Amino acid sequence: MVEALLESSGQEVAIADHGSRIDTPIEYTKNIIKINDINLSPVQKFYDKQSIFITGGTGFLGKLLIDKLLRSCSTLSVIYLLVRPKKGKDTHERTETLFDDPLFDKLKEIHPKFRHKIVAIEGDCSLPGLGISETDKIKLINNVSIVFHSAATVSFDEKIKLAVAINIQGLNEMIELCKKMTNLKSFIHVSTAYAYCTEMTIEEKFYKSPIDADKLVTITNCLDDKIADEITPALMGKWPNTYAFTKAVAENVVEKKHFDIPIGIFRPAIVISTYQEPISGWIDNMYGPTGIAAGAGAGLLRSLHCDGSIHANVVPGDMAVNALIVTAFDISNNYNKINNTIPIYNYVSQDNPITYDDLKIMSAKYGLMYPTIKAMWYYSFRNNKYRFVHLIYVYLLHLLPALLIDGVTICIGKKPRLLKMYKKIHKFTDVLNYFTIKQWNFKNDRVNELTNSLDERDKKIFFCDIKKLSWDEFFKTYIQGIRIYLMKDPIETLPEARIKWQRMYWIHQIFKLILAYIGLRILWGILMTAMTIVS
Repeated sequence: MVEALLESSGQEVAIADHGSRIDTPIEYTKNIIKINDINLSPVQKFYDKQSIFITGGTGFLGKLLIDKLLRSCSTLSVIYLLVRPKKGKDTHERTETLFDDPLFDKLKEIHPKFRHKIVAIEGDCSLPGLGISETDKIKLINNVSIVFHSAATVSFDEKIKLAVAINIQGLNEMIELCKKMTNLKSFIHVSTAYAYCTEMTIEEKFYKSPIDADKLVTITNCLDDKIADEITPALMGKWPNTYAFTKAVAENVVEKKHFDIPIGIFRPAIVISTYQEPISGWIDNMYGPTGIAAGAGAGLLRSLHCDGSIHANVVPGDMAVNALIVTAFDISNNYNKINNTIPIYNYVSQDNPITYDDLKIMSAKYGLMYPTIKAMWYYSFRNNKYRFVHLIYVYLLHLLPALLIDGVTICIGKKPRLLKMYKKIHKFTDVLNYFTIKQWNFKNDRVNELTNSLDERDKKIFFCDIKKLSWDEFFKTYIQGIRIYLMKDPIETLPEARIKWQRMYWIHQIFKLILAYIGLRILWGILMTAMTIVS
């Protein structure tokens, strides 16, 4: 568990990947397309026989998108994935490894030959021209009709030069490539609901960019890394981190360079685990609330600087992807070259709100019901609205125990690690503070209009109506998913975990009594001293 938190406490770059493809899938798919034509829903017909290009396909949202398209839009022609070589693995190896995830087990069962529809394109969104070869570019230009651009560096503290290269220049390169696509029907840029977090009310519209995109690119390209890092705070201004800042500027790119292509912007809230499909509770990262729930469930995190009464703007991963898929459909249907208005979709939980206190209560409810055997201490967590109170908790319940345990660890000749771990945990929670103590009002009229207008079949196939989500039902599988997929603790260990949990409960209670006794003795000593002085 410690290792999992250490590895996941920082945000990782979820960039587009690269890879080259094996066989061409075109002939294979043409033979199976016409079987179910008559039963296709309107959204399924939109994707019928289409060639799709996805960036960010190896990220959390990207994997869910690939799975859903292949399961529910099985008559599509091909999915091109932009994949970059990474950690000694080439594009082909990374693409093959991608489908080892249990997320794709249901897909393999329903469509065992789906792999023929995947074409890996080697590239990198941080490179000029996306790092794509001329041969692959021609292939994309001639065949692609739908584009999902979800590649981004999602690290809140990413270096400004890399954040600009991926989130801004990469988008600009994508738009230029899409302008050459002869069959383009829809291009969706995945932004974030917090791109303009400097606004307290966030509507489905463009806002004034913090800086002109071309100007920012020129500045960062001219500076070395050290100077760029030094001027980052001045560049960001009111924005809390490089992620939100570059996402805001990226929307400026869409606004300036969208002409003559059917493009739209999808702004999801904080995306967490799946609700229903393909498996409930699937999650592969510890970003945001997931990291908090995992740390609290492991008995490591005991306080968060957070106003528990404000809304936690979270949405399930599978519902966000369903909304993304129907958004592409909507963009194509409503594209007008004359008007050329760019639709923006805020996919948020505003219409079915859940507070941070609700999140804590439900996490505790199911965390105690499904404890992990990897827990280091009994559950004891709270949201603290006031930073002063939070810091008292941090020093007394995080740092002091870590110091004592690390001291004992050194004495017995082992390597200390708790203080180092808490340093990373506190860095992670400090980054979240901006979002856990402020309340935003999101407008989502366009999303509501879209979900209401869907065919009844599509409302079921691509379920994305946040108003019909049961949070209690969701959190039951959410906590189990954290246990199984992040902590790598199979459900079979539950009986043993409950025995350990009961033992830790009594140790926790005894420890509290000892602390209370020590506190009373100290207080009594102070009172006796004061009385002696007075007398």
